[in-house]
Amino acid sequence: MNMIVFWLVLFVVLVLIELATLGLSTIWFAGGALVATLATVFNAPVWLQVVLFLAVSILLLYFTRPLAIKHFNRDRARTNVESYIGRDVIVVSEIDNLQGIGQVTLGGQEWTARTAQEGITLPVGAVGVVTAVDGVKLIIEEKPAKESQEV
Repeated sequence: MNMIVFWLVLFVVLVLIELATLGLSTIWFAGGALVATLATVFNAPVWLQVVLFLAVSILLLYFTRPLAIKHFNRDRARTNVESYIGRDVIVVSEIDNLQGIGQVTLGGQEWTARTAQEGITLPVGAVGVVTAVDGVKLIIEEKPAKESQEV
């Protein structure tokens, strides 16, 4: 197979994958394929084409990916569960750490929950505050009665 055709096909495939996923994962290698195509036009040996492909791809990935991610993700809302800390929850299933039971609702979703202090149970309907996230469990403390009336 003619190497120029190989590099051009690789370039097109990588660009199509990038367009389909929009994950900023293959565009860097498409740049490497483009440089390897240019090297082929100038009759560079195959080993040099491969070296240029790898070197340019790695350099583009290393130097421009952080800038591109920062630019493309600046308007994206954070979805990390750590943002739940400090938010109010309502107990929908009694929380008892000793029995290992309890559920709360937060943002319309049910979460398994445990209390921050051992030996404290929270009844259905109690209002709590998320103090930590442990895996898929929310760690909560009961909100004082005065504050929970405001919820």
